[in-house]
Amino acid sequence: QVRLVESGGGSVQAGDSLTLSCVASERSFTKYVAAWFRQAPGKEREFVAGCSWSGDTAYYADSVQGRFTISKDIPENTVYLQMDSLKPEDTAVYFCAADLWSHGAQVPGSYAHWGQGTQVTVSS
Repeated sequence: QVRLVESGGGSVQAGDSLTLSCVASERSFTKYVAAWFRQAPGKEREFVAGCSWSGDTAYYADSVQGRFTISKDIPENTVYLQMDSLKPEDTAVYFCAADLWSHGAQVPGSYAHWGQGTQVTVSS
């Protein structure tokens, strides 16, 4: 069982940047596909960004394309989400997710392992 711990959330102004981190408990994390999801109050959890086990391939939701960047630091067992040009509509709890087999998947049910989430609040 891979344990994921997110950090880096906070309260910022529109246009600011934040970097979220997700540290995995196992070195076998190098074999896992990773992704970030988010959930705003009263809304369903939605896909934000994902990457292949190597981190070489990344894919994004249309709403964050060009503003967010996902990356994977294999030696550090860590996945990052660099968020630039933040907007108030980016406000949500952000979750890290991982799975051995779900490359390209954009639905929460495709991921077996989840972090506890970190709050991002963007004010106008």
